Amino acid sequence: MAPGPARLRGTAADHVASGALLLVALGLLAFLALPLLALLVQSLEDAQGRFAGLANFVAYAHSPALLQSLWNSLWVSVVVTAVAVPTAFVFAYALTRSRMPGKALLRGITLVPLLAPTLLAAISLIYWFGNQGVAKGLLAAFGIEQIYGAPGIVLAQIFAVFPHALMILVTALAASDARLYEAADAMGTTAPRKFLTITLPGAKYGLISASLVVFTLVITDFGIPKVIGGNFNVLATDVFKLVIGQQDFQRGAVVALLLLAPAVLTFAVDHLVQRRQTAMLSARAVPYRPRRAPVFDGLMLAYCVLVALLMLAILGMAVFASFAKFWPYDLSFSLRHYELGLVDAEVGEGFVNSLRMAAGTAVAGTALVFAGAYLTEKTPALGRLRGVVRLLAMLPMAVPGLVLGLGYIFFFNAPANPLHGLYHTMALLTLCTIVHFYTTGHLTAVTALKALDAEFEAVSASLKVPWWTTLRRVTLPICLPALLDIARYFFVNAMTTISAVVFLYSPQTKVASIAILNLDEAGEIGAAAACAVMIVAASSLATFVFWLLARLIERRTQAWKA
Repeated sequence: MAPGPARLRGTAADHVASGALLLVALGLLAFLALPLLALLVQSLEDAQGRFAGLANFVAYAHSPALLQSLWNSLWVSVVVTAVAVPTAFVFAYALTRSRMPGKALLRGITLVPLLAPTLLAAISLIYWFGNQGVAKGLLAAFGIEQIYGAPGIVLAQIFAVFPHALMILVTALAASDARLYEAADAMGTTAPRKFLTITLPGAKYGLISASLVVFTLVITDFGIPKVIGGNFNVLATDVFKLVIGQQDFQRGAVVALLLLAPAVLTFAVDHLVQRRQTAMLSARAVPYRPRRAPVFDGLMLAYCVLVALLMLAILGMAVFASFAKFWPYDLSFSLRHYELGLVDAEVGEGFVNSLRMAAGTAVAGTALVFAGAYLTEKTPALGRLRGVVRLLAMLPMAVPGLVLGLGYIFFFNAPANPLHGLYHTMALLTLCTIVHFYTTGHLTAVTALKALDAEFEAVSASLKVPWWTTLRRVTLPICLPALLDIARYFFVNAMTTISAVVFLYSPQTKVASIAILNLDEAGEIGAAAACAVMIVAASSLATFVFWLLARLIERRTQAWKA
């Protein structure tokens, strides 16, 4: 009679896992798939809600202004990619292939853009090279009439996307087998030939991935073109103008789908390249250790210091301008812009809302992501349901925030939708942010879970211990560092995001990043800079707190690693 209860308990555990995974799948359907479907439906309807087929797309193809925006978006994205990726590659090469001093400090400086809204770079460039900029004369030396438009967008985007490209390329260059270089040295191969035949082929996938990521980030970014773009229109700003300015939802949906196309194409190409990528490290590989070369190390150090100084100049100008009393006539220290922003412009309320949204995103997002990853990887839930959740979990990677936010308008603003009550609430902004950044958190959780031997679950099943007990006693303590990384990622991105929430806020739920846009439109660029600096400070403080928590948790729960 013993097998009977065990089988019943096993069946009950299976049902609980399947039910929990079904809830995750329904959540992703409601807050990801259905809003995108609503966006597609909107693009196929006319202003009266009748089916119009491809009429909206045809009308777009006959609109010279919108086609010009498409061309502007494409060539600016190509230029930024062509500059940012090689620049980041050399920096990554210096970090991984030289013995220069100060690597940790220099790399830390390059991560600063991740802690700031993209608007900060645009605001800083206006103070540097705008009509009243301190170095506006430098533009004329390069044949540039003004910073507003394409030049400003390109420079600000390079600053914003640099750390994304750098992280990918450092990972690609770090995976090198020293035996290949030793064999090349034994054959008398020159340094340029080793670079062309060993280094570049080994980093090929990283270069392609970095290029695709940078291209997609630039073509879908809204904040930088909005602040410094001037009359230079791109697709992202066209969506905003069509939806908010002209209330032309149908054509706005068409442009949003065009923004979705390069992201989907990027995702597909990246997947194809990843399948063809061969392993560069075998089980017998020897980690590459760079040799000391004073001249080469000095050149790499000089290059990295130059890049770091340029980044600090962008951040430093925003900080300086936020404390300048009256630019450019009275540069004495003053808290005027902070008082104007926090009190008069009610940015203080928006900053509190940002903190609330970021905290909610970090807690709820981490819980949802880890639950979905654990249920798909470590439980006996329904096989087909696991495949659906995996597909939905990867979809946000290919969906720009602007597109997702517009889909939320069409889906949650519909009176017949049972979820209509969420519209314009802080809960919806939080859920939209979680979905927008879901994929990276999911992949992080899956990576941590795959590092655990399946024997944990097998032994638990043999001892008739339900999977949730194994999760609580074994899996969660081991995976706590990964959970903190996911929470930090969600918090920082929630503080800095603009595109995902620009369509969804109300006067009561306005967040700090949106307040920067409003201040810039009102001509209060000093207060906008102050608000951006506050976001950087909050993100930096949160990053430090998460680092302290990680150190504490590592001591208490990760002693087994020693």
